Amino acid sequence: MTKIPETMCRFINGHHVLCLATSYKESLSCCSLFYLFIPEEACVLFASDEKTEHMQHISHHPQVACAIHNETKEVAQIRGIQIKGAVSAASEEEEHSYIEAYPYAKKLKNKGIWKLEISELKYTDNTQGFGKKERWERS
Repeated sequence: MTKIPETMCRFINGHHVLCLATSYKESLSCCSLFYLFIPEEACVLFASDEKTEHMQHISHHPQVACAIHNETKEVAQIRGIQIKGAVSAASEEEEHSYIEAYPYAKKLKNKGIWKLEISELKYTDNTQGFGKKERWERS
């Protein structure tokens, strides 16, 4: 697997909430989730209840999209990353890593820990020039 560029890793590690978008048939959903990025596996881990709309979508259609971005009103300061990938159940080791990062997750009832295996990344960084983009694909 090709290593994710350091600029992307720094940006993803600099945040902790992503917006997850899912779909199934004609239904769409999006939600905000805390995440743990594991760069060497090119994945993010998150906690969610199987009964939520987005997890119901994932149970039928595991391909998802996500966005992580900074908050700014200045176009020249826009930075963000778009993620595509597929969601599956996390391993016990991954669950432990997530709970270590977010101890609250241990107390949640009916929450599973899930793994989003990243297939594509597109990073936009207007601080490096308007519309400056960097791409990564799993190989």
